[in-house]
Amino acid sequence: MPMFSRRTFLQGSAALGGAFALGAGVAARAVASPDPQILAAQFADVRIAADGVTPKIMTYGLDDAPHGGMPPVLRMRKGEAYAARLVNHLDEPTTVHWHGLRIANAMDGVPEITQPYVYPGDTFDYVFTPPDAGTFWYHPHCNTLTQIGRGLAGVVVVENPEDPVFDAEIVLNLRDWRLGAGGKFIDPFKPRDAARGGTYGTVRTTNWQRQPTIEGPAGGLVRVRIAATDVTRIYTLALEGAAAKVIALDGNPVEDPFPLDRIDIGPGQRVDLAVRMPESEGQGATLGNFRGSQPWAIATFRAAGTSLKRDLRDIAPLPANPIAEADLSTAKRIPIDLTATAEHKATASICGSLGYTFWAINKVPWPGDTPDPIAPIEELKLGRSYVLQISNRTPHAHPIHLHGLSFRILTSNKRSFLLPPTDTILLLPDEQAEVALVADNLGDWVIHCHIIEHQKTGMTGYFKVV
Repeated sequence: MPMFSRRTFLQGSAALGGAFALGAGVAARAVASPDPQILAAQFADVRIAADGVTPKIMTYGLDDAPHGGMPPVLRMRKGEAYAARLVNHLDEPTTVHWHGLRIANAMDGVPEITQPYVYPGDTFDYVFTPPDAGTFWYHPHCNTLTQIGRGLAGVVVVENPEDPVFDAEIVLNLRDWRLGAGGKFIDPFKPRDAARGGTYGTVRTTNWQRQPTIEGPAGGLVRVRIAATDVTRIYTLALEGAAAKVIALDGNPVEDPFPLDRIDIGPGQRVDLAVRMPESEGQGATLGNFRGSQPWAIATFRAAGTSLKRDLRDIAPLPANPIAEADLSTAKRIPIDLTATAEHKATASICGSLGYTFWAINKVPWPGDTPDPIAPIEELKLGRSYVLQISNRTPHAHPIHLHGLSFRILTSNKRSFLLPPTDTILLLPDEQAEVALVADNLGDWVIHCHIIEHQKTGMTGYFKVV
């Protein structure tokens, strides 16, 4: 029997990503592997707080070179093969999850579910073809509260040559940091907060800066891509000083773009705006968070140059992504109850445990990243339609994210506006919603709350598509 090193196994498992099933009845097909982009998980010392440099922030760098800032925006093209080689320069295992991308299960980045851990000094090759255009993001699925909380969260832009042309693009990565005096890291969570809405950061940033000013062409149309990569914070976004339309949510185009008033996005969610910049040089428009009693500025967009005299009506809707519509006449209904749990002891995990269990899905708390996970919530048949009847039976909001599949919100007792197809639903306290999907991607697909303390203390499960 041939012997395999861990590295050989990792490279071999990556080759499985060259094939995927997308759409019932479509045979898996090989993907030509391009030269991989080197994506190095590494440490850096970065000034985030005003009163000192934060040591050992975690970030990603390209080409295996030392990097001292925010993870790069990774750009891909819809329908074209992409490859990245993760090189782990950290002192603990890690992975990369490609949040919102409907790719092969072997490329999904969940240890013990879809791939082995990538240990310090080791590598893993990710190879896939993004079927959808839009705004997505990438982050680890190992020791997530620490690794995301310390910086491992970058934005993915999947371009579509058929998209309308803008005069400029601005990408915003929104996240908090848990920093104390001198910019030093403090405890990533408080147990009493983890059992409620989550533990907030102490320093709020946009692109790793506090309230940055970003230039755009005066009178021009700018595509603003916003990703909420924070581990806890829910945002209520609004723009003052300029007109804007919402053109996409969670990577999927809005069929009829609508004026931005205020819109809520939770951890893991994204929103794309078409912003008409102020008319005159030096004028500014401020994107703010209006959640809570003390609104604050996220970023200011400053007009530069002579006005381009553009009009928001110049922008056509974005082309739709190829997402299958569920057949509601044959769909099987599956109840999903989000609850608290009385259990308080978590299972030890190589990928990190918070030491508590506060939350559950269908009364079953996730035990941790173990070689023998609990049974799936449901076994789904490839190509069949399903309706998830999700009930949030708690007094707290939960952004529920589903890997590898997209769903459409059908009904809700708390909202009148229903999103386009999405991978995340921000369930409000006591909200009951029905979401429909087609099980068109083989494998084990994790579903979890993207308030990471909730995820790591029990509110996680998975579906098996066979």
